Amino acid sequence: MSTFRSIGSACLLAAALMLCTKVPFAQAQTAALPTPEQFFGFQMGADRKLANWDRLHEYYQQLAKSSNKVKLVELGKSSEGRPYVALFISSPANLAKLEQYREMNAKLADPRGVPQAEIDRIVAGGKAVVIQSFALHSTEVAASQTAAEFVYESLSRTDEDATRVLDNVISIVLPSINPDGTQMVSDWYMKYVGTPYEGSNPPWLYQKYSGHDNNRDGFALNLPESKLLGKLMYRDWVPQGYMDHHQMGGGNARLYIPPYAEPIRPDGDPLVWREMDWWGAHMGNRLEMANRTGVIGAAIYSGWGHMGFHWITPFHNIAGMLNESASARLATPVFVHPDQLKGGTRGLPEYESQTTMPSVWPGGWWRVRDIVENQKIVAWSMVELPARNRETILRNMYLKATRQTARGAEAAVKAYVIPAEQHDANTAKKLVNMFLDSGVEVQQSKGQFVAEGKFFGPGSYVISMAQPKMGLVRWMLGRTFYPDNTYTRDRDNNPIRPYDMSTDTLGEFMGVRSEPLGVAVAADMTKITAPIVLKGTVATAAPNGFVLDGRLNDSFRAALLLLDKGVSVRRASKPSADGSVRAGDFLVPAGDHAAVATRAGVDFVALKAPVAAAYELKKPRIAMFQRYNGGNMDEGWTRLMFEQFDVPATPLLDAELKKGSLDARYDVIVLPADSVPAMTGERAPGGGGRGEGGPPRDESAPPEFRSGFGTEGVKALQDFVQKGGTIVTFAQAGDFAIQHLGVPVRNVVANLPGKEFWSPGSTLRVRFNNEHPLVYGMPAEGLALFMSGSQVYEVTSTERSQDVEVLSTYIDRDILQSGWLLGEQVIAKKAAAVAVKSGAGKVVMLGFRAQNRDQTHGTFKMVFNALLPSMAPSRTTDAPQMER
Repeated sequence: MSTFRSIGSACLLAAALMLCTKVPFAQAQTAALPTPEQFFGFQMGADRKLANWDRLHEYYQQLAKSSNKVKLVELGKSSEGRPYVALFISSPANLAKLEQYREMNAKLADPRGVPQAEIDRIVAGGKAVVIQSFALHSTEVAASQTAAEFVYESLSRTDEDATRVLDNVISIVLPSINPDGTQMVSDWYMKYVGTPYEGSNPPWLYQKYSGHDNNRDGFALNLPESKLLGKLMYRDWVPQGYMDHHQMGGGNARLYIPPYAEPIRPDGDPLVWREMDWWGAHMGNRLEMANRTGVIGAAIYSGWGHMGFHWITPFHNIAGMLNESASARLATPVFVHPDQLKGGTRGLPEYESQTTMPSVWPGGWWRVRDIVENQKIVAWSMVELPARNRETILRNMYLKATRQTARGAEAAVKAYVIPAEQHDANTAKKLVNMFLDSGVEVQQSKGQFVAEGKFFGPGSYVISMAQPKMGLVRWMLGRTFYPDNTYTRDRDNNPIRPYDMSTDTLGEFMGVRSEPLGVAVAADMTKITAPIVLKGTVATAAPNGFVLDGRLNDSFRAALLLLDKGVSVRRASKPSADGSVRAGDFLVPAGDHAAVATRAGVDFVALKAPVAAAYELKKPRIAMFQRYNGGNMDEGWTRLMFEQFDVPATPLLDAELKKGSLDARYDVIVLPADSVPAMTGERAPGGGGRGEGGPPRDESAPPEFRSGFGTEGVKALQDFVQKGGTIVTFAQAGDFAIQHLGVPVRNVVANLPGKEFWSPGSTLRVRFNNEHPLVYGMPAEGLALFMSGSQVYEVTSTERSQDVEVLSTYIDRDILQSGWLLGEQVIAKKAAAVAVKSGAGKVVMLGFRAQNRDQTHGTFKMVFNALLPSMAPSRTTDAPQMER
């Protein structure tokens, strides 16, 4: 709990905002507000100037002390421990009744059971709620600076429009939803202003784990920052409108505004798309009034995008939008010659005037100040429209929720059931918690029930579609097919890559079985009102020791924790005769393991009899390659997953790698998904310095931050494998093994045109060879996430074919589960993952994205197993002899 210094401070009760903090609130405006220019010493957006988060936070604290029109709330802490704040801006009278308005707003967001007369009173007397977030992507530097001016103007303007906004709108501003990155990028830029490295990007991920991918976390809510924003927007203060301020490339329009281009993702209420048009038209009008040229809508960004915050919000019945400004070079101005301005993008075939971009920017100097001016107009438009149309906006919120609930009740699928019986029951509970975090109603059955002839055991989870967020449930659990039509093909019939993924079906990613039902569930059920806590138990009497279920991801966590404590852990290599032990289960001696059971959420079950067919494990020594050049998002997400499961991985950078003798320090080295040029620093074919999946070597960065381990690093990794080490590659990192480790396999989808093979972010059906120790704990059949850069393998050498073990294969036909797949015959029956013997060691090649963005729990065990090949076999067992 944080307490800010304040003048006449008052506590905003945690119960009122569903947030725990104390915040300053001046009962009267007691001091003149400092302008941003007065406080920072420069105008926001000035050339070669950036305010960092520390100073910005100080400024917001100062404003909160000096104005009675704002309450500053610390929602929590960022990944690196910085304050993550929201500013509630409205009239003093509204702020004094904030909890009352929150409760009224909640009834519009979910009006089930609320009398119509009360709804009408809320519409007449409620306040519109608008949330705006800034500075998610930290190298898009303008937004953090824009927020300071917008907040200041919101508090200082006294004209009719601004007063109307204060009276009718609760404006919630998140001035940086990535404060760590705002601090990092600002400090980096200012350090190198005036040097040859001015304008270069920081060498690290600008969010500790995800970098630019932080906006892909709007549904899984893995990052601390995502959890905080999700709680605010999905549960506590569901807004009528949401805007996320961004930047884009600089080669065409100066500013993208709503609405989105085609195609849109269906199953949101039509009003939400009409509202985006409405807001976008208002923004366009305001921008043209201000003579801001080069503004385009209904272009570039399609309505079917990733499930980040601005694209997932329509299924929370929120008009969720983004704006994208053309970028400068961080805070350094750029000159754009007219010849550099091109069309050729979605909705902008030529760089010419059109109905969605009537005024064309002619070219010239482009500055961060230009971006700030544009973003301020957008930000003001977001609150002006509901201020003028408050009752319509509130009535729409009620209508969207009511109509979606009715659609769900009448839909072909009326409920999804997540059965209690799951391959990994803990992961199923984590999926349920995701729904709860998103404000979805989930019920749990008290006993067994039958629906459509299917039996569901006690404790099964039921998610009715007759609720306001039925669209979100549909996209998280329902099978999904990306549209294949003229919106998604170019004039030559080539498929156009979706914006990120063609499916975000989280249930499939997590390997959790759900059953769609065409009838409403009639069973004795209890509504779940709090997140499910995984509580591991320890059997009281266990003379033969304990067994941990090897099908649970969390059992790997428990095993690693035990190994770290020096506890003996074995792994069963054969099932027991009575079926109480499976191959891959973990065997633990008797002892006090309560702390591990609690931390991992795993039950320690008493062994019925001693198990002979097992091999001893040892604590693995794991390294994961980490580079500069902006960092590798796949490495960051994997690092987060490792932290969540207590995997003891050490970062391995170029300098240490090139020294060699890696076998003396490590058993396993992980190469996250990345291109070979990005890892080695070598030039890609053709001299472009770029391969799929990674950027070229950044020559603009200071020399000490230029990545590439070169021939020395290649030799060190070759020696490591030959001496008995294990290298694990994810997706396109498999090219390193193919090109430099001599593995006798090829990637059968490499360089194929889209018309021959295409699968952009899809779940595909595979078989798992779960009798192999590297596949222990997996089901016989399941789903793998195939993305750009994923690989599919076949053996190329008969002389070494015996060295290749297939761990997973794509099924024969009907491979697509969700997404978009062209050319399934190319990968049918081919290997999705292999292990290749190399010298005394091995290379484990996971061609699909087994741990993508910390979301694909269903294939996490493929990663965990690959980290444990260095286990010493027991002398008294028939365990497989696995080197190192």
